[in-house]
Amino acid sequence: MTIAVYPGTFDPLTRGHQDIVRRACDLFEKIILGVAESPNKNPFFTLEERVLIAEEVFGKNQQVTVHGFTGLLRDFLYEHKAKVIIRRL
Repeated sequence: MTIAVYPGTFDPLTRGHQDIVRRACDLFEKIILGVAESPNKNPFFTLEERVLIAEEVFGKNQQVTVHGFTGLLRDFLYEHKAKVIIRRL
């Protein structure tokens, strides 16, 4: 199973983010939306609020899970055994 992580602050979570996740679901078996704490960016929503919003949006999609994280993305990938990072261009 290929696990992919889509990292970001998601402050706010946009339709563009949702579209990227939808497209990634066609390519990978499991998508982890990694909601980064990023206190230096002064996010409008708290980490917990951003995670709850994302869970509400993607709750019906069995392929997508949402996890908040602090620290390095590398460590988050290792923790979840992910091999792919999803980024938009």
